[in-house]
Amino acid sequence: MADPVDEALKLIQSKPEGVLQSELWKELGVDSRKCSRIVKKLEEGGLIERSEFRKDGIKTFLLRARQLPVNPGDLLAGDELIPCINCELECLVEECHPLMDWMYQLAIVQHTE
Repeated sequence: MADPVDEALKLIQSKPEGVLQSELWKELGVDSRKCSRIVKKLEEGGLIERSEFRKDGIKTFLLRARQLPVNPGDLLAGDELIPCINCELECLVEECHPLMDWMYQLAIVQHTE
């Protein structure tokens, strides 16, 4: 069975406009009390932002995922920086040779560690 906290975070992250807490518990299939505990964990963990919202005159909360900083290590393959950062080519990802080479190098580095 999936962790409801992880499921809630995935659902919130999938909706950049945010999710109403009054709808989240229904989508997760949990009661409103359990949803409140899930939201509290996510908010205390710094993973979401919660702001007061009124829908049809009823107070609820709008939940939005926080943007986490990029891990610089995710931009490196060994000592090589991802080629897309300063690339001026207009290409399709599937056909970009510099990117494919970089990904190949990344796979080699991860495989040898």
